[in-house]
Amino acid sequence: MRVAAAALCASVLADSAVEHYRGSFENRAMFAPLGASALGLVVAANAAASSHLSRRLRGPTYALALAVGGAGLGFHLFNVLRQPGGARWLNLFYAAPVGAPAALGLAGALGFAGDRVAAQRRRVRIFRLPAGRILCALVAAGLAGTIAEVGLLHYRGSFQNPFMWLPVCVPPVAAALTAKAALEPGRHLRPHRLTRWWLRLTAFLGIAGVGFHGYGISRAMGGWRNWQQNVVDGPPLPAPPSFSALAIAGLAALRLRERDDG
Repeated sequence: MRVAAAALCASVLADSAVEHYRGSFENRAMFAPLGASALGLVVAANAAASSHLSRRLRGPTYALALAVGGAGLGFHLFNVLRQPGGARWLNLFYAAPVGAPAALGLAGALGFAGDRVAAQRRRVRIFRLPAGRILCALVAAGLAGTIAEVGLLHYRGSFQNPFMWLPVCVPPVAAALTAKAALEPGRHLRPHRLTRWWLRLTAFLGIAGVGFHGYGISRAMGGWRNWQQNVVDGPPLPAPPSFSALAIAGLAALRLRERDDG
């Protein structure tokens, strides 16, 4: 869970740095997700490596990620609504991406979950409910939001490459299977072999997506020789690994679900 939080923070850090640079950091608040995600990356990676960084530091850092992610969601929604025509397709395509800041808040939530699992060891509870069930639902919701964001942007790109269909075909199955695991009765759980396989496929897809986006950048005018412009204006390189981070979290959630609720 801590590895997933660190990976998601890394994806948010790189993606927000590129996108907000493209927006010339017009609003000083645009620096906030960079700072929050950088802190989250350091703290979550340190915790995943079993280092003894104080929990008093981890808690506020994850809370900051949640707060900045929530505020960013509000800012991006406001940015869309203030455009002429409000929440129309053109503004959803080209205004600030509504779902992007939610990834930072999700990273904070996964960080908190990792600490809770480490503290309780067995029969982990979140809000007095089995942690495996709660986290499976959280991962399914995170995957659904990411799929919606990717679907919107790939639709904007007219799905000109057939591989652009993969992130709107493979992860939805993983989201549905993870949601099913969250809703199953607690007794006599069977091993979720298909769900695990599909989550691993989703994790691989996130890594492969970086290669596909890199190929998309190479096809732009000037290719990688003009990287300063094409990395900013081309397909976002840091975005696909968010699928990998959520898939890792889903695998951890399944293990908790079977261990504590089976």
